Amino acid sequence: MSEINVVPYIDVMLVLLVIFMITAPLLSQGVRVDLPKTPAEPLKDQTQEPLIVEIDANGWYYLNFGQEQGFAIDPETLVNRVSALIRHRPEISVLVKGDKSATYGDVVIAMALLQKAGVTSVGLMTEPPQTAQ
Repeated sequence: MSEINVVPYIDVMLVLLVIFMITAPLLSQGVRVDLPKTPAEPLKDQTQEPLIVEIDANGWYYLNFGQEQGFAIDPETLVNRVSALIRHRPEISVLVKGDKSATYGDVVIAMALLQKAGVTSVGLMTEPPQTAQ
């Protein structure tokens, strides 16, 4: 009786699998994304004021909590203050308010510092677009 030899087909399938495994991550990098120009919905069910971390155009950090509001703080102080507040009030919402001239890297660094401080969920603040009248 004659039988079909499937070993070459298995070899071809394994080679194709390796090729797809290598090229799949490369396809997802560098994708251009155009975000919609619609206003964001405001947060609902806010029982207390959120903790807001602001980033100005120069990359300085500000907290809307404590006696030194309006003064720039260094990253280590930001982590220490936020972690103390999270331990005291774990249900508080944390929002990041970045200046539109701030670099993307500054915002990402702020979010990494918040993660280091123990924050599990971070929101980004936006302003509604101006409507033409």
